[in-house]
Amino acid sequence: MQLAFILYKYFPFGGLQRDFMRIALECQRRGHTIRVYAMIWEGEVPDGFEVLIAPVKALFNHTRNERFTAWVEADLARRPVDRVIGFNKMPGLDVYYAADPCFEDKAQTLRNPIYRRWGRYKHFAEYERAVFDPQAKTEILMISEVQQPLFVKHYGTQAERFHLLPPGIAADRRAPANAAAIRAEFREEFELRPDELLLVQIGSGFKTKGVDRSLKALAALPRELKQRTRLLVIGQDDPKPFKLQAKALGVSSMVEFLKGRSDIPRFLLGADLLIHPAYNENTGTVLLEALVAGLPVLVSDVCGYAHYIEDAACGCVVPSPFEQATLDQLLALTLADDEQRARWRRNALAYAETADLYSMPHKAADVILAEGK
Repeated sequence: MQLAFILYKYFPFGGLQRDFMRIALECQRRGHTIRVYAMIWEGEVPDGFEVLIAPVKALFNHTRNERFTAWVEADLARRPVDRVIGFNKMPGLDVYYAADPCFEDKAQTLRNPIYRRWGRYKHFAEYERAVFDPQAKTEILMISEVQQPLFVKHYGTQAERFHLLPPGIAADRRAPANAAAIRAEFREEFELRPDELLLVQIGSGFKTKGVDRSLKALAALPRELKQRTRLLVIGQDDPKPFKLQAKALGVSSMVEFLKGRSDIPRFLLGADLLIHPAYNENTGTVLLEALVAGLPVLVSDVCGYAHYIEDAACGCVVPSPFEQATLDQLLALTLADDEQRARWRRNALAYAETADLYSMPHKAADVILAEGK
């Protein structure tokens, strides 16, 4: 079959983007032809992919999205395909990969009522309804159990259109046989003393991921721990406001910001704790990448994948409603207890051996290709 994949932006370090790539490659591996529509593409194009970049511009994102949709629809009318798979909500999809949470629920619970009068709201509400309305035919690939009831609440979407997928952690995130050697080499490269503790926070969108909360927790550490703790923040975002915050908190010397990169497994093996106090997160793939690498995790419970940390007994989950003091206390306790972190590491690696944390691309391809028959 000829398959068309649509996403607004591709770059190698986004969770949605990596999921798209692995699903598309799995479909290609099964013998199907891949065409991709996007507005921005950063990184290499896999062999055999036809990637089309829409020449659309606009002052507002929602206007640009609408122009992009029209451009894609015109091209598909000229060159039809068997299936259209979208990674952003939009009209005309046969299959939608639900990487984003329910927009309508957030608009009603987190926004001022006047927000719903704006063009931006109308655009995103219309595009979400195009996917989830009972009259729509779009099959929905869900990666978060907590979001499905919200879509049903607001749209009355039929249960049979939802397909809950397992996580899809890449095999290269698992701790290899020489993990200890990689860790030692990494810590030498970053000049980490034997007693020094390394925190990592990984993910694009520093505000949403709660980097401000991590910096406050770092500043609240007892003096002895603070003297031997460092934080590396890795992701595609502007670090300037967070550097200013770190300076105001007096922790600038403890924090380093790095751009998104392809060698994240080294950081997961070299660190002592992943901190991820996100404000909201549909899933949180990095949590499971840390788990399968044997890295303990400190995470807020709003993340869709936070329950895996509890299931595996490999870290701490900060309950809602979030309180900074709770995060501060848990971070200090975790860093002070080497034996507890060692237990969490063993628990994580044991869980990674038996749990299905890897088959998402295969299950997603099953749905896409079955719907095409």
